[in-house]
Amino acid sequence: MFHSGSGYPYAVSFSPTNDLKEIRNLVNQELLNFVAVENKYLNEIASELAPVATAMERFLLDSGKRLRPLFAYIGFLGTGSKPSVEILRACAALELVHVCALMHDDVMDASDTRRGAPSIHKAFEALHDEEKLSGSSEQFGISAAILLGDLALIWSAQMLHNSGLSPNELIRSLPVYDEMRVELMAGQFLDVYEQALGTQNVERSLKVARYKSGKYTIERPLHFGAALASAPVELISTYSDYGIPLGEAFQLRDDLLGVFGNPETTGKPAGDDLREGKRTALIAVALERANGSQKSLLLSGIGDANLTSDKVADLQQVITETGATSHIESMISKLTSTSLSALNHGGISPVGKQLLTELAILATDRKI
Repeated sequence: MFHSGSGYPYAVSFSPTNDLKEIRNLVNQELLNFVAVENKYLNEIASELAPVATAMERFLLDSGKRLRPLFAYIGFLGTGSKPSVEILRACAALELVHVCALMHDDVMDASDTRRGAPSIHKAFEALHDEEKLSGSSEQFGISAAILLGDLALIWSAQMLHNSGLSPNELIRSLPVYDEMRVELMAGQFLDVYEQALGTQNVERSLKVARYKSGKYTIERPLHFGAALASAPVELISTYSDYGIPLGEAFQLRDDLLGVFGNPETTGKPAGDDLREGKRTALIAVALERANGSQKSLLLSGIGDANLTSDKVADLQQVITETGATSHIESMISKLTSTSLSALNHGGISPVGKQLLTELAILATDRKI
């Protein structure tokens, strides 16, 4: 007998709303219901999977912004179509792709924390130590994080396929869903390769940002929502005109937060991108503009996992003095303006235009 999500569908009622916070709450409820069913199945397989179930629930439900489901759902609303709980559930499934990316990203970046808590590989490393298991606790943690990330990706497809969409809706959504996942993995590899090159190039850094984060955060979710509604090509093109520049602005804001962000807001130590040696557009611009002594200081510090808070402050000051910070802020402003101007092309419902305007500001200000 196969496990096929016998607890689906979950919701017994659905009240459409145009409020972003309420939409996010509905997404959270769908994810909570999904995880409850799947974790029950994990615990039926073996009691040893209890830590996996607990970690998946904690990670998934711990204060995520839900940007991808929001953009997908609003992409659907922008067509003027009437939403349903099945549409909401399908859009919520995209969050699990993001969970996969974050878990794997923390392994690749050797990042110890995520959202103010131990990252998955560090949590399972600690579990290995607590239970006094044999072998390397570090390798155990890394292996667990890879597997949990894979599980999140599987769960995403499972939640989509069991969302209750009609066969035609599901068939329309799958090409976009597949393309989004391929582009994400391509961007992740480009990010790894860029760091391994050890060189700096603004255009390459922007391309990595476009595929690693921008496209799968905004453009493809919008296309996903449009596909569910069988939207015309013209609207899909408008979504690209809006989504691509906004996705780049989103990642550039992330780059700034990775160097200057408040740990209470980012959930990571200040200057974490500097310790991890991230070759972001911000760093590329700073190195391009730095004088000899500034460049030497940057190159000696970027990638040093043992950077002290004082050293981080010194690097932050140098990056600011090169003008890189203000340059990236200017780029974010211009890209956001370009994105918003695309909403005037027509074809987007008034509700869709209003919500996409709100999301553009919230995504780049990171207040959502």
